[in-house]
Amino acid sequence: MTSTADHLATIDLLRARDFPARPGVAGAVASGPGFHVADLLVSEDFWDADLERLMEVEEEFEAELEALVQVLSLRWGEPEVLDLVDHLERQAMGEPVPEPLASLCGYVGRVYGWRTGGRWIGLGIGQGDRELPLQLVAAIGEDSVR
Repeated sequence: MTSTADHLATIDLLRARDFPARPGVAGAVASGPGFHVADLLVSEDFWDADLERLMEVEEEFEAELEALVQVLSLRWGEPEVLDLVDHLERQAMGEPVPEPLASLCGYVGRVYGWRTGGRWIGLGIGQGDRELPLQLVAAIGEDSVR
């Protein structure tokens, strides 16, 4: 299993990486014009899992998210907390939603975000459906992300 230090290293690498001109996926990172979204941690799927197992994994993911938020808050101050439900509703109505929020809002409900060095950095936990894996994700976007 990867560590908090590994996750921080991934975030720092993505912050420094240029955004590509075209969308693409390389390993656990999806990128495109103005964004990168990386899976930091992915659980098993939950097709046959009981509720107790799901709750156990959720607690593990929440603990790792909390650790990352604490470390990044020491670096950049308290995060802005974004509820992505509004972005999902806007997207469903055909309104534009900027990346990386457009990619995240279908499975991540809330992100913690910071603005630093001309970039926006976000962290959240998502799950596309109850049977699918949990994902701890980091997103990097342009500073204008809202």
